[in-house]
Amino acid sequence: MIRDPQGFEIFLGKLRDFVRNRLVPREAEVARLDEVPADVVAEMAAGGLFGYSIPEAYGGAGMTTEELVLAAIELSQCSVAFRARVGTNTGIGSEALVIEGSEAQKQRYLPDMASGRLTGCFALTEPEAGSDAAALKTTAVRSGDSYLLNGSKCFITNAPIAGLFTVMARTDPANPGAAGVSAFLVERDTPGLSTGTPYAKMGQAGSPVSEVHFDNCRVPSANLIGGEEGRGFKIAMKVLNKQRIHLAALCIGPAIRMLDDIVQHTANRTQFGQPVGAFQLVQAMIADCQTEIHAARALVLETARKRDEGIDVTMEASICKYFASEMCGRVADRCVQMLGGYGFIADNSIERFYRDVRLFRLYEGTSQIHQINIARRTFGQAGYDIKS
Repeated sequence: MIRDPQGFEIFLGKLRDFVRNRLVPREAEVARLDEVPADVVAEMAAGGLFGYSIPEAYGGAGMTTEELVLAAIELSQCSVAFRARVGTNTGIGSEALVIEGSEAQKQRYLPDMASGRLTGCFALTEPEAGSDAAALKTTAVRSGDSYLLNGSKCFITNAPIAGLFTVMARTDPANPGAAGVSAFLVERDTPGLSTGTPYAKMGQAGSPVSEVHFDNCRVPSANLIGGEEGRGFKIAMKVLNKQRIHLAALCIGPAIRMLDDIVQHTANRTQFGQPVGAFQLVQAMIADCQTEIHAARALVLETARKRDEGIDVTMEASICKYFASEMCGRVADRCVQMLGGYGFIADNSIERFYRDVRLFRLYEGTSQIHQINIARRTFGQAGYDIKS
């Protein structure tokens, strides 16, 4: 649902210009420094990029799902690091608070998240609880009017720079499953919370990722999201259900950018006396890229509209994330192939995207986990209870 089509089209045009004129020229600098410069962060904050999905009552834009994915497609047509810098605030770093937080919790944190003064992150994954997220070992033991958290998280995007952590921890040790998990808001300066050295990664330079450790970290009971124990896993799944649609849109932008760049290259590079783009095998790869991008965009927009209508899109969200992330990987591979030897040389946009987008098929549910989810729900819709 787009609330003001004309006004939103103007907004998208301004965002498109900002990406092309302000962010794309800084891509090499971000890759070299392995961080998004402070002046760029300030400019993104001034443009409201941190608050897209945060309600207007708390200083955000209050975007619908359809509006959010359209904005994400535009914003992601530049280095992934820029999107990642704001992405936790517009996605998993704020969503639990938006959908399940108390009014006091929202008033305390959301305005600063919408403005970019506070960066959020989502701490679910653990060394032994990745795809099997319900197997998490981090504990939260009630102690008076607070909880003591102990354990470790891994692969947490923006953890090194986050000021607020949405943390899933086990409050019921007698229940090893999802029902024993609760969700907490933990502030950066809470004693007992620490973050590890940022990982050296394959790609996405400028997007810091690290472990998070809790050592008798005392968190006020008022920071229990939803005010009730045992709802953490359900909250996490609600967050990921929306975020998977958002992430699918974020896979489309890089694919569009890579296709634009390779069209320019193949139209201007000459081999055997003609443009590389004149060869039919190259044209076939161009056509496959364009077709899959259009298919992913149509799928994501349809799912976003359904969600805005209140329809359960749990399976469709998995389909979006699975198809769009795999599509982006295929586009990246074809574009490297069309570049030939230049595709293996660093310091060009396609080589960087080739490494950056590989993560899309891993986080927020691997492609294989989504295949399982889709298959199980397909059987379920047909009346069969088939697990594995």
